[in-house]
Parts: sequence; C-alpha cells; structure tokens
Amino acid sequence: MTVNRIGASAHNTELRHDWSREEIRNVYRQPLPNLLYSAQTLHREFHDPTRVQFCQLLSVKTGGCPEDCAYCPQSAHYTTEVNRGGLLPVDEVMEFATRARNEGATRLCMGAAWRNVQEGEDFEAVLEMVRRVSKLGMEVCCSLGMLNETQAERLADAGLTAYNHNLDTSPEFYGQIITTRNYDDRLRTLAAVRKAGVTVCCGGIVGLGESENDRIGLLQQLSALRPHPESVPINALVRVAGTPLENVEGLDPLVFVRTIATARILMPASMVRLSAGRRALSREAVALCFLAGANSLFIGEKLLTTPNPEPEQDAAMLQALGLEPLPLR
Repeated sequence: MTVNRIGASAHNTELRHDWSREEIRNVYRQPLPNLLYSAQTLHREFHDPTRVQFCQLLSVKTGGCPEDCAYCPQSAHYTTEVNRGGLLPVDEVMEFATRARNEGATRLCMGAAWRNVQEGEDFEAVLEMVRRVSKLGMEVCCSLGMLNETQAERLADAGLTAYNHNLDTSPEFYGQIITTRNYDDRLRTLAAVRKAGVTVCCGGIVGLGESENDRIGLLQQLSALRPHPESVPINALVRVAGTPLENVEGLDPLVFVRTIATARILMPASMVRLSAGRRALSREAVALCFLAGANSLFIGEKLLTTPNPEPEQDAAMLQALGLEPLPLR
C-alpha cells in the first residue's frame, strides 16, 4: 500500500479523498497480518492506541418509523417485538445521560425513529435535551432522520456535537435494503449538517447480504466525503425476527475486522466506532477490532433496541486488553 506523505503537518500522513475502488480492494484484500499492521501504524500516528471512547446510545422515540430499512425492527413495515412509543420526557433523558456519564461515557447519542425532523413540540423537546446534555460536558450526537439546513443550524445552536446519518451500504446495494429514500437524500442531510458546523457521524452496516464489492463501495463513499466523517460507526447486522434480514447468513468476524482496518487506513484521523453486533463477537474478535483501529465502543444494556454486552463483561475485557476509557475533555 502506498501512502502519500507530507512533511510540514502535525501528522506525516496526508488525508486522501480520492481512493479508487481498485486501491481500496487492494488494501482490503491484503494478507491479514499486513492489513492489521498498516491499520495499527496509522492508528498510532493519529490516536492513542490504549484509549477507547465510551459512548451510550438512547432511543428517545422508539418504533413506528415509516422507512422500510430491511434490517430495522423499528420499521412500521414489519411485525417485531419492538413496541411503538412516544418521545421520552426530557427529565428521563437527563437521568439516563447523568448515569451514562457516571459510568464513563463521554458521548451520548440520542436516536429517534423518524423519517425526517418535523418542526413542532417534539423537535423543541429534542433541542432542550441537546442543550441540557451538552451542559454535562458530554459530546452530544443525534440521529433523527433527514433534516434541512435550518434544522441543522438550530441543533448546532443548541450545542449538538455530532449528527449521525449512516450510508449503510454501497449505492448499488442500497435499493435492496431501503426503498423509501435514496442515497442522495442521505448525502443532502450530511451536507446540511456539515454546513451548520456540526461534526458528521456516518458509517454503515456489514452482514446485510452484501458483496465484498459493496463493502468496498461503502468505504469509498465515506472516504470521498470532504472532510472525512469525524466519526465512522461500523455495525455488524443484528438479525431480528420479523425483519426481512432475519435469516440472512451470519457474518464472518474476520470480514468485520477487515472492514474496520480498511476504514482506519482510508480515514486515519476519524474515530472508528465498534457499534452494533458486538455481542455476537468473541472477546478475541473484539480484540482484533481494536488492533484494526477501532477506538470507540458503545456501553450499556442495548443499542436503541438491540442487546449489547453487559457492563461487567466490557470492564473485564478492557482490563484484560490493558485498554482505558477516554476521559471527559
């Protein structure tokens, strides 16, 4: 792998936005020891390899989403065990946020099962949540569906740190996973977020039944964003009964590791987040993910509606690996 180098900067490696699919394929397909070595070398250049950021994710409005994302138990199109609920009260969200901070989380992401942000009482309540969580000194991320420039600016004014809006998969495979919106809708929201001065949290999901080329296509889309997303969550599909993907073939953990390592090489300055699906991975597979350049994980009982490892398991794993949580800045 060839990496462009520049001398006069805080880092020796130049960030690129022009990776071709062929270049990315060559990175992704390297012998695993070489791939991990390249990823770890870049990881150490830009990050402390012994620190992991703890994040917590809270569903502030669950279920009933009009989108038809084939992986999502919150879609109104499918019959799952997820019950539809209204927006959580602000005080309840603050209790959760305070508890998360006390457990070591430095970033709180609040997700709402909306197609897009609607002006009105619920959005005003979310803005108040953002204002109050930011006063705790935590990074605040929201995932509320599509939004326009004015809504992005209002979130920025309330103190939002980041906005999550995943591309999920490659442009070619996207239509087989979601039909109620298109790729350009996603990119327009990301542009509105960036224009408002809010950092971008954008990644995808592996294990949807996609091809290797689709994983490479997703990584190319992410690395072509200018600037790169500051936060890149890599999710492994959690198969949920009642969704169209409930019986898709299980993901090879080493494919997950390769995806994380390639993301680290393409976007070395970004936080690569080990996100959903971690409970299906062995401790050794998670260790490989950290070696591949992941430097953030989600703690807590669940991620929106899917289960997550127990806090005691996480604490034991990190202690065994000699990793420490990133402190509040």
